[in-house]
Amino acid sequence: MARMENLEDPRVVDLRSDTITKPTPEMRQAMKDAVVGDDVFKEDPTVNELERVVAEMFGKEAALLVPTGTMGNLASVMAHCNQRGQEILVGDASHIFLNEQGNVAQIAAVQSWAVPTQPDGSLLIEDLARRVRYRDFHCPRTSLICLENTHNVCSGTVLSMEYLNKVTEFSKQTKIPVHMDGARIMNAATYLDLPVSELLKGCDSVMMCISKGLACPAGSLVAGSKDFVQRVARVRKALGGGMRQVGILAAAGLVALKTILPRLHEDHENTQRLARGVCLRENPFISMDLDTVQTNMAVYD
Repeated sequence: MARMENLEDPRVVDLRSDTITKPTPEMRQAMKDAVVGDDVFKEDPTVNELERVVAEMFGKEAALLVPTGTMGNLASVMAHCNQRGQEILVGDASHIFLNEQGNVAQIAAVQSWAVPTQPDGSLLIEDLARRVRYRDFHCPRTSLICLENTHNVCSGTVLSMEYLNKVTEFSKQTKIPVHMDGARIMNAATYLDLPVSELLKGCDSVMMCISKGLACPAGSLVAGSKDFVQRVARVRKALGGGMRQVGILAAAGLVALKTILPRLHEDHENTQRLARGVCLRENPFISMDLDTVQTNMAVYD
């Protein structure tokens, strides 16, 4: 880094995002040594193993490696909403709604109805209920509820198990499936000190990134029932996401789940220390709500 004016040899720590994490030496070695095959033909043993491990960890029947979280979310929506004239309920501050180019409309011909996002990242059940529509043929059919956990815009807040259970009950009553944008779902599980399968037991599908806090160079996984994942695989191919000898990425994912996942709590602890330090200095130009600092994000005003 260039020298900063009036400072000598400053130590610069880049805290813009957990997407700037880099693979560890152990990951790089595993990538070098990875046994690979053609993943489109399901012949890459390293990818197959990562998908098996993630499916088991999530309590789902199957999982699928995709290049990015955005593709994983889009492919999941398309697998759930496979007829024209369908609609999803999604938070107005969610990544799917704000930061994925409106791809569910642009590519999937699916309409989004934005639901007010609460400060903790939740969507009120009554707000969801008011937006469900499937009887009136003038309207699109509500076909999917999308949640985000942890919630990016809400400073990495975690959805409580009490809330997730309420959404599960609502999903059963309305017969509307739930997709979880779980890019950072492992951070949520770490914060709650629960198996991630417990957080996902009421979700029909989930997308998780391995390229954020887990420090892999690229990749995300989508999990759900075998039938659902097969539909996602077809969509992945149509979107150009079918990769060949991609075990070199899956190898990093397997290492991350063994070595980085158990250390996520360190990120949370360091974020807490940073946030408390910022607040203690009483900087008139920066304010931060410590109640929202739950995982690996600290957002200041």
